[in-house]
Amino acid sequence: MPMPPPPDLAALSLADVARLVEEQRLPPVERWNPAHCGHSDMRIARDGQWYHQGSPIGREAMVRLFSRLLRREADGGFVLVTPVEKLTIDVEDAPFVAVEMKAEGEGDAARLAFRLNTGDLVTAGPDHPLRLAATPEGPRPYLHVRGGLEAVLARPVYYELAERAIESDGGVWSDGAFFALDPA
Repeated sequence: MPMPPPPDLAALSLADVARLVEEQRLPPVERWNPAHCGHSDMRIARDGQWYHQGSPIGREAMVRLFSRLLRREADGGFVLVTPVEKLTIDVEDAPFVAVEMKAEGEGDAARLAFRLNTGDLVTAGPDHPLRLAATPEGPRPYLHVRGGLEAVLARPVYYELAERAIESDGGVWSDGAFFALDPA
């Protein structure tokens, strides 16, 4: 059964985004505990590109499928997991990239929705906080996606977010939560 194409964030209201997020049905990877089977020979590069045995995975649907099987382990490692096997995957930074942002409202009534490179939609808020990490290259913004998995914000998305933060005393509101954008 083919996966539906990712939604067009620009054409959606944030109410539509909330409905689509509610409808997302992800496999219960947190409940699957099979034996570890080795390394997957897969890697997610810093820019969000997925690789298998050193070659880029070109099929978007395959990347979307694998991304739904991704889990963060208690030790901080990443695995692809099914009910019968668990394979390690290398992740250079964050496993996802937020490639688009849509904002509605102002102040504490604002809501920020993000589309990830996998087509998934995430609304920043108490369950999906934004954070800014200090790195040697400068501040790096992240959005919590699920189960310890994060998305790094693509540079244009970060600039858009920073513009909002400048207008509201160094942080942004989304879904009733305020996120100070000071590197930690």
